[in-house]
Amino acid sequence: MAALTPHVNPAEVEFSAIRAQGPGGQNVNKVSCAVHARFDIPASSLPQAVKERLLALRDTRISHEGVLVLKAQQSRSLEQNKEDALRRLQELVDKAAIVPVTRRPTRPTRGSQLRRLDGKTRSSQTKALRGKVTD
Repeated sequence: MAALTPHVNPAEVEFSAIRAQGPGGQNVNKVSCAVHARFDIPASSLPQAVKERLLALRDTRISHEGVLVLKAQQSRSLEQNKEDALRRLQELVDKAAIVPVTRRPTRPTRGSQLRRLDGKTRSSQTKALRGKVTD
């Protein structure tokens, strides 16, 4: 049975409205509809293992203090950008909740070793027969 992935509590995410970048006419210059979502990973209610895997990610959006900052500006609506930021944050947490499978080293079977050596012998004989022909 797979463990349930932890959900991000929206109360732990700090939103701040900023002006969006890029084209959009006068609306971009007047309305602050883009969102910066700040999520403090060490202070969150996520399980400790998930926190450690999140902090171990090599992501430029995570600061040295462990604060994840997401910027959402796809929509012209502040609420839709908040939902987009929460969705993207939840996707990151879902990825971090998956426990990586540790690799167990194996040894090659005797049959595979013999097949490999047999192939090497055959190619060696083929190359040895490519020399000059003398009578």
